[in-house]
Amino acid sequence: MPTLHWIGKDKVINHHLDVPYRVLDHQYGFENGEQSEKETNSGNKIIHGDNLEALKSLLPEYEGKIKCIYIDPPYNTGNEGWVYNDNVNDPKIKKWLHEVVGKEGEDLSRHDKWLCMMYPRLKLLHKLLKQEGVIFISIDDNEQANLKLTLDEIFGAKNLITNFTWKTDGNFDNQAKVKINHEYILAYAKNIDLLEHPNVIDPNIGKESKLFKSEIRNTIVKNGPKNPISEIILPIGFPASFEEGIIKARSDSWPHYLSDAVIKDSKLQNSIIVKSGWSSKAIAETFINNNLNPVKDSKGQDTIFQITSTGAIENVKIRSNTSHVVSSLQNMGNTQNMSSELKSIGINFDYPKPVTLIQYLLSLINTDGEIVLDSFAGSGTTAHAVLNLNNLSGKRNFILIEMMSYVETITIERIKNVINGYGERLGVKGNFDYYNLGQSLFNENNELNEGICLNKLRNYIYFTETHHPLNTSTIIDNEYFLDIYNQTSYYFYYKVDELTALDDVFLGTIKTKAEQYIIYADNCLLNADFMKKHNIIFKKIPRDITKF
Repeated sequence: MPTLHWIGKDKVINHHLDVPYRVLDHQYGFENGEQSEKETNSGNKIIHGDNLEALKSLLPEYEGKIKCIYIDPPYNTGNEGWVYNDNVNDPKIKKWLHEVVGKEGEDLSRHDKWLCMMYPRLKLLHKLLKQEGVIFISIDDNEQANLKLTLDEIFGAKNLITNFTWKTDGNFDNQAKVKINHEYILAYAKNIDLLEHPNVIDPNIGKESKLFKSEIRNTIVKNGPKNPISEIILPIGFPASFEEGIIKARSDSWPHYLSDAVIKDSKLQNSIIVKSGWSSKAIAETFINNNLNPVKDSKGQDTIFQITSTGAIENVKIRSNTSHVVSSLQNMGNTQNMSSELKSIGINFDYPKPVTLIQYLLSLINTDGEIVLDSFAGSGTTAHAVLNLNNLSGKRNFILIEMMSYVETITIERIKNVINGYGERLGVKGNFDYYNLGQSLFNENNELNEGICLNKLRNYIYFTETHHPLNTSTIIDNEYFLDIYNQTSYYFYYKVDELTALDDVFLGTIKTKAEQYIIYADNCLLNADFMKKHNIIFKKIPRDITKF
């Protein structure tokens, strides 16, 4: 498979592993239309800070838990006039490149810089995505080719769903030789084999289309060189589309009936043989062998077969989850109208993605009861789309990350307006919590930052061991017990003001029976042979002991 190389790639390919874990500092909650200091615990989160560090901070709780990701990263157009600086010469990015890539970063092209910025973020997004999850990324011609090769490398080329084109309905340079009126949305699955069939019909399809019918009927009679004449035995009980009657034996029209077919109560009363060329003989015989119960066709649709009053034999596809998704997205809003709508509530933001577009993308997968993440939140369109979908049906949560200082005046202000209602638009149900990126879990000496609250330290320790979030355990044990996972019991024996020792006294407080015990403490006084015999593993808490 072709791979993409650029200056600085070797410095960033594993950089996501070096990004420090930071805690999230709660600023306020927004519940029932009011702002307060207490957490809503709604599951909806807006985080202000560098999205690279914010994504890393989400891992202890959300690794492998996000069903859908949508991001709208900088397009790298070189335009520095936007509210959201779409240029890799942004001071924050330049500072980061200097720290991570080093002096080599001074020679990077704007494409090199963009790839250096995106690569570690995409690696973390991949970690956060569920196995059944999907990521959508908006982009244009400036970086589309580079982005696709990068996604092929991180997500796997086989997991490409499609490269959507979105007709942007204007906003193009009238002086250009070719007017550009489209952008791209790259869509990848974490595991394409687990991708669900979209229960969506493209909104441009007319209501008169057969796609909206609950069932589709087609004759299976098909004569020709590829469909030689053969027999099918129709058993007693074979369904009919009419109540009662007799179809006479015939050889002058297809299918041929070798004997009369007697129908009563919409069922065949006698076994008969019919002859023809057939378009679906194999699935028809599967239906017969399945005791005339519905069978699945190649698209997963329930299918039955019936004799009609004319003697035709039809397959009847019962459509419960109709799907018709095309790769060209049209009539799904535009940035000009979305920008005008935001201006009506006092928010100025250039080129916001239309909520109609994002809402449609989210509807392509089943997000009910799931989490939607946007780490380039901008004006907050993704949260707006989630709230709209919840208002229609179901319950989804959103997590937004935005590094720019306008997060409160634009992103959050918009979401508050959506919840409370604006203009002629009614409000919708929704709460959220707002966080800043807080301290790192470790200091520059790789020692535990003891200024962080105990619960967050416990969460981190448990996550690093199990890659699962720490939930409230129902098991009764000592106060240092974390939880049991895969028959291993975990303990974080930590005290703020004194050193701890793993000894016989501590072991006497353990109440949980497990095949193995992993215990964090400052020191260990147990004999190595004893620990091996009882499957006890000691791990030293990394902290500054000189203060004791």
